[in-house]
Amino acid sequence: MSKLKNILIGAALVALPFGAAMRIPFIHAADLTSNLDLVGGESELGNEELTTTIGKLISALLSVLGVIFLLLIVWAGFTWMTAQGDPKKVDKAKDILITSVVGLIILLSAYAISTFVIEQLATATG
Repeated sequence: MSKLKNILIGAALVALPFGAAMRIPFIHAADLTSNLDLVGGESELGNEELTTTIGKLISALLSVLGVIFLLLIVWAGFTWMTAQGDPKKVDKAKDILITSVVGLIILLSAYAISTFVIEQLATATG
């Protein structure tokens, strides 16, 4: 491992002067702004309100977390069914089930809180 580290450090030190000698092109602020406008127009994210965009992101995240919860429940059930009476495996499956349900409770609480906060922000600003 030490040899590989020395080789990588040596290669970086050899490449450093060549990287500094390369000419870096300058980007003008006007070009950057026009390109950002093009990207924003293509993505269509600028057409929606902020609360709608945040709501979509939260919805997508909660969907992914719901799928993870479902997979954990299936995994815990599979572990319990294949335990064959082994108390360690049964306890492991129970722990997975308990932590999954606690995670689901936290997930639903987070959804309720975020929905409440976003609705309050929407009414306060709109």
